[in-house]
Amino acid sequence: MAPSIKISDFNYTLPVEKIAKYPIECRDRSRLLVFRDGSFCDDFFYNLWQHIPEKSFMVFNNTKVVPARLFFKKSTGALIEILCLNPENPSDYVTSFASRGTCTWNVVVGNARKWKDGFVYFFDESLREKLDFRAELVKKAEEGQAAVVRFYWNSDMTFSEVLELCGQIPIPPYLNRESEEIDKLRYQTIYAHYEGSVAAPTAGLHFTDAVLASLDAKQIVRENVCLHVGAGTFVPVKAELIADHTMHSEPFSVSRMFLEHLLETIDKNKVISVGTTSARCLESLYYIGVRCMENPTAPILSVNQWEPYEKEYKYSVSEVLKAILAFMDKAKTELLLASTEIIIVPGFKFRVVDMLITNFHQPQSTLLLLISAFIGDSWRKLYSHALDSGYRFLSYGDSSLLYRQI
Repeated sequence: MAPSIKISDFNYTLPVEKIAKYPIECRDRSRLLVFRDGSFCDDFFYNLWQHIPEKSFMVFNNTKVVPARLFFKKSTGALIEILCLNPENPSDYVTSFASRGTCTWNVVVGNARKWKDGFVYFFDESLREKLDFRAELVKKAEEGQAAVVRFYWNSDMTFSEVLELCGQIPIPPYLNRESEEIDKLRYQTIYAHYEGSVAAPTAGLHFTDAVLASLDAKQIVRENVCLHVGAGTFVPVKAELIADHTMHSEPFSVSRMFLEHLLETIDKNKVISVGTTSARCLESLYYIGVRCMENPTAPILSVNQWEPYEKEYKYSVSEVLKAILAFMDKAKTELLLASTEIIIVPGFKFRVVDMLITNFHQPQSTLLLLISAFIGDSWRKLYSHALDSGYRFLSYGDSSLLYRQI
C-alpha cells in the first residue's frame, strides 16, 4: 500500500544563488557534509576516506551520459528539439549505439506542435552533405508515453558517433543555461563507461583518481553497477499526495561477480552507495531476488513502484542474492539485466545500503523523499545547516555523506 505522504511536507526555501550553475575548478575540492547520529562534520571531498570504515563495500554507477539533446529544422525553418530517452529498435543500448544508417528511439520533442509528421533535418547545414542527418516522427507522444522517432544518416558512422558529432549534453533544466563545452567533461564521472544516461549520477562527479587511490589505501572495496538515468529524474512531483505520482522506470545491470562480492560482504562490512541511482539499483536487487525465490524458472526482472510497501518479506539479503545467482546459473548468463520503478519514501525499509554519498536535492522532489527515508526528519536539520554554512546545491553542488538512521 502506498504511504499517505504529502509532498508539501518536503519543502524548503532554496535561494537561486545557492544553486551551483557551474562546477568548481577541481572536482574533489567540493565540500563534504558528514551526518551521523544527529551530528555534523564539515569537511572537503578529498578527505572522504577519513569518514569511511575500513574494508567498506562502495558501489558506483558507471553509466555514461550521452549527448542526447539534438536540434533539427523543418523545411519551414521551425526549430525542433529532440531529447533521446531510450532505444526502441534496436531495443538494447549497445546495439542501438552501434547502429549504422538508422535506428529508432523514444524521445521527448520540443516544439512538438510544429511537427505533426514528415522529416526534420539537422539544423547545422554545414554537416548536411557529410551526414544528411534526419529524423522522422513515427509516433506522437501520448499521455505518460514518449514520442517515437526514427533517425537516418547517410555516413558509415555509428549512432554513438553521430551523437558525439551532433548532440549536446542535456544538463539539468534548473541550471537555466545552455550546455557549454565544460559540460562535456564535467557533467560526467571519471569512471563513466556504458553509454545510456541523459542525466549524470551526480554524487560521482566529485571523485578524482586521487580520491579513489585514498580509498584503495584504506582497503575500501570498489564495485560498479550500471543504471541508466532517465529524464524522469527531473520530473517534478505535481500530485499533492506522493501516492498519485508516477515514478519513471530505469534499466540497470549487474554482473555475476558483483553479486558474488556483495554476497560475501553483506553481513560483514558497510555497504556505501555512491548516489541515489546506485541506491535504487541496490535496493531493487532485493525485490528481484524475491521474484527469483518465488518463481525461480521465470522471474519477472522488474520492480514496481510500490512493491516494497505492499508486503513484508522475511527473506534475508543473502537468501535473495543466492536466488539471483541460481537464476543466472540456469539462464547461463554473466549479466543480470533488469529495470526498476522503485520509489523510496519515508516508510521504506532499506535492506542493503548502510551509507549514502549524495548531493543536495530540490525541494519537493522524489530524491529529497529518499533522503528523508534514509535519515528521517533529520533531513531538515541537515539542509538547514548546509544552507546556513554556504554549501552549493543540486547537480554541480557540494556533497554529503549520510549514515542511515537505524
